[in-house]
Amino acid sequence: MPQYNNPALIQPDREMPRRIGIIGAGTIGPDIGYYLKSAIPGLNLVLIDISRDALDRAVGRIYAYADKGVARRKLTPEQAEGVRQNIKASVNYDDLAGCDWVIEAATENIELKKQIFSRVEDIAGRDCMITSNTSSIPAHSLFSHLRHPGRTTVTHFFAPAFRNPVVEVIDWEQADPGFIRRLRRLFYMTGKVPMITRDVVCFMLDRIFDNWCNEAGFLLAGATPAQVDHAAGSYVHAGPFFVLNMSNGNPIIIETNSLQAELEGDHYLPAAVFQEAIDRGQGTGRDNSGHPQSENEGQKWDETGKWLTIKPGENMDAPQAVVAEIRDRLLGVLFSQTVDILDRDIGAASDLELGCRLAFAFRQGPLELMRALGDKESTRILDKFCAQRPGMPGAQRPLRAYQDFHRFILVDELDGVKIITLRRPEALNALHDEMTDEILALLKQYEDDPYTTGFVITGYGVSAFSAGADIGRFPSMLGDRKQCIEYARVCSRLLVYLDNCSKPVVAALNGMALGGGLELAVRCHGIVAVKDAWLQFPEITLGIAPGIGGMVIPYRRWPDAAPAFHGMLLRAEKMTATAALGLKVIDRLADTHEALLPDAIRRVGELAGKRRGLADAPVSIAPPPAVGDEPRSFNGQRISAAVSAVIRQAVSDAAAAASLDEALELGYAAFAESAATAAAREGISAFMEKRKPEFID
Repeated sequence: MPQYNNPALIQPDREMPRRIGIIGAGTIGPDIGYYLKSAIPGLNLVLIDISRDALDRAVGRIYAYADKGVARRKLTPEQAEGVRQNIKASVNYDDLAGCDWVIEAATENIELKKQIFSRVEDIAGRDCMITSNTSSIPAHSLFSHLRHPGRTTVTHFFAPAFRNPVVEVIDWEQADPGFIRRLRRLFYMTGKVPMITRDVVCFMLDRIFDNWCNEAGFLLAGATPAQVDHAAGSYVHAGPFFVLNMSNGNPIIIETNSLQAELEGDHYLPAAVFQEAIDRGQGTGRDNSGHPQSENEGQKWDETGKWLTIKPGENMDAPQAVVAEIRDRLLGVLFSQTVDILDRDIGAASDLELGCRLAFAFRQGPLELMRALGDKESTRILDKFCAQRPGMPGAQRPLRAYQDFHRFILVDELDGVKIITLRRPEALNALHDEMTDEILALLKQYEDDPYTTGFVITGYGVSAFSAGADIGRFPSMLGDRKQCIEYARVCSRLLVYLDNCSKPVVAALNGMALGGGLELAVRCHGIVAVKDAWLQFPEITLGIAPGIGGMVIPYRRWPDAAPAFHGMLLRAEKMTATAALGLKVIDRLADTHEALLPDAIRRVGELAGKRRGLADAPVSIAPPPAVGDEPRSFNGQRISAAVSAVIRQAVSDAAAAASLDEALELGYAAFAESAATAAAREGISAFMEKRKPEFID
């Protein structure tokens, strides 16, 4: 069976788990429990721990998360009540009987974990999945002794497990391939981003993070924690010492780097300063050699062993030479681990990039950083680091050879159809220039391929096809009509190509399609959608008009649906997938997410050789309604009368245009006109400042 890049292509071989056990009620166990309870309705959750007090605290934490979810409107009161129900906290392992999945989240101790898994195997049924949440211990060290290791592996969550979408799934030599596929699909359907890695110590992402933090510890020989976090702020949201304080991470660095040193060499040994900090927190006042700590130790930690550092976003004065050395060392260890991961095929380059952004809040993935710095500077940093830290891995290829991969799309093939998945889950798959270029390059590569029937474009996950287009450099262009027109033309390059593509392209809407994402969908030659998908042009609420065909294409493709499109453009009305099917905007609805892509592939086959074109002549549509002095969106929000008037005029003019090209140019010009209004400045500013706009024309 093929190994699909998009887990949505994995067909289910059993139902979702109905009863899940979690062993360990400490830090991450309850977080995993809350994620599962909120993602799988009706789930029975069994929490196991040796401490009744720990169990009581864990259940209380899950209840508190549910209450907070309601307060933040992430959960309905009914959903929160469902989370609180059917939780059993027990000190008796026998209560794991009947579980479909048991997850171990106990102390990082190999022998203890092996004992736990032997006990679970005796209790759990043959079909029960068994996984460990370890961040560093290889699966073969944990499960090889079991009678049935094929249904076991490591599923490594990242904190906080109920919010952080990343989970590593370890594909080790004794795991059944169907079991690994089942886990990938399960995580995908419950909102996670599963990443497959090889079975090596620390897997993929902890090799990045643990060694990043460990190198920060070595830097304290010539810098303070605050200086290190200040310098690291160029690359991550929070510096290593701030994160270690938040997560009580000093013991973790000692454990993981000691294990990595044992298996891969002494150059991975943990910096001694982490044990010193633990000793200070325990009140010994001595370093790990038994000597009293020096007077300047106060620059590193307080009396509790917490690092003395700065908060994310704070700045401080630091010598330029010190900052430069910190950055070289941190980038050096980052680049060293990156090339080693890829040279040893521990994980995929696209997963490494995305994982660093999602799991650790890196501003850019390591390969994107290397590309931005250029080969010469990246080579200097890596070579310098390897000289400073003998034994650390260097590149086995020219650095530019590591850059050849898709960063923002996944590509699969099924029945001669190329399936393109938009993958920017952190931005609900919003489009930007690099993603657009990747899609466009793939279409050009296979349009003339005789073995390719057509294409499907879908979004990653179960909630969003695409939430629009990134604002990018647009705010700097506000008020400049010429620049805005050219910006709209450039952003339309993929869509114009779709208009003339000789092979059918079908949009498979796995969730909401908004703004630029909807403009992409309506330029495809067919649309299928799941039943709970919905469509919206929200641009009017930002004080702008749709810029890349939204005021043109829907009317030329579905002129009879003009009144519905008027409401979408002028009042930001939402169109449900069911309503869109009735208006023939959508070709068919998929009964389930599992049926979506097969339905889209069938639609490609139906359209092959008889693609529906766009009207290249004037179209007759119902006229847009007049706008009042104080227009409102569908939900009552005040919107701009000036921008409403621009959209109304553009729709009428574009419908009357003699050709499609002329109509699109009118749309670009109208977008630029809206961008020159005071409403656009207010709307975009409010969006970037995360507040409601105040439109006063």
